[in-house]
This record gives sequence, C-alpha cells and structure tokens, in this order.
Amino acid sequence: MSQVPIWFERKFEFSYSLDLLPNLLARLRGTPARLEETLRGFSRTILIAKPQGKWSAQEIIGHLVDSASNNHGRFVRAQLGDDLFFPGYDQAAWVSVQQYSAADWSELIALWRTFNSHIAHIVERIPQDVATQPRAYHNLDEIAWKTVPREQPATLEYFVRDYVAHMKHHLAQIPK
Repeated sequence: MSQVPIWFERKFEFSYSLDLLPNLLARLRGTPARLEETLRGFSRTILIAKPQGKWSAQEIIGHLVDSASNNHGRFVRAQLGDDLFFPGYDQAAWVSVQQYSAADWSELIALWRTFNSHIAHIVERIPQDVATQPRAYHNLDEIAWKTVPREQPATLEYFVRDYVAHMKHHLAQIPK
C-alpha cells in the first residue's frame, strides 16, 4: 500500500482545487475495485488474525464499511445545509456489535466496494461552490481523521479528501 499522499502531510497548509477531483474519484472507485480481487484471495486465517490490540483485516474492511455508511450521510447533509456538524460514532463498538470477523468475506468487500462507488457518484455531483464553501460551524475537530481546529473554517472538499486518506490509512494496516 502507498503512504498517505504528500498533500495530506501538511495538514492545514494545503489548498485544494477541484482540478484534483478526478484523481479523488478514481481513488474512491478504483481502490476498492482493485483491492477486491486481491482481498478475495486472502485465506480465512489471515482475514481473522487479530494482532494484539488491533483489528483483523476483516474488521478493518468492516470499519471502512461503517465509515462509508456514516460519511455517505454526512456528504449528502453537508450539501443541504450551511455547516459541517455531524454526529460521531463509537468505531470500536460498531465493529464489535457487527461481528465482522463472522461476516461473509466476499459480501463484506463487495459492500465496501459498492458503497464507495456510490460515494464517488455523490462526490462527482457536488457543485464546486458547495465543495469549497468555507464553513465556520463544524465539528471536524472531533470527527475528521485529520482534524481541523474548531476556530478554523473547513470545507466539504476537505472532509471528502479526509475520508479517502482515512481509507488508505486503514488499508495500509492490512497485512500483505
């Protein structure tokens, strides 16, 4: 897996341009689709092996399904309002309650791939002015992977890119 992109390393010093949107959409659509074939070949032992205090590969994909589920609603609601304030969720509890290690692996990765394809469909249709509109009221200091201080405005575009970087971060944790 690749490292977190350079644009993400400088947390608040970057500026986004929708010129990069095709690349982002390619990641949303292509990463799950490309990895689906690779992940299908994993043995059951590797899928459910749980390093000390960490999630198994299957739980990581389950967490990414939960992330897609939560962020899908956030990306839609952000287009209908003037803020980026959304409920959080207890990630570890969601993984535990859903018992992803007992889920059918093929169905789980197909769900993850399909969910991200739909998110790409949504993102592709976000008007540029909505994506780049600074939002003073947000809670990305609590729910973003790479947080934004509450006193600093945030954009929906930032939040979408944060979602993709979060996905890539977790995929890098899956043993090869």
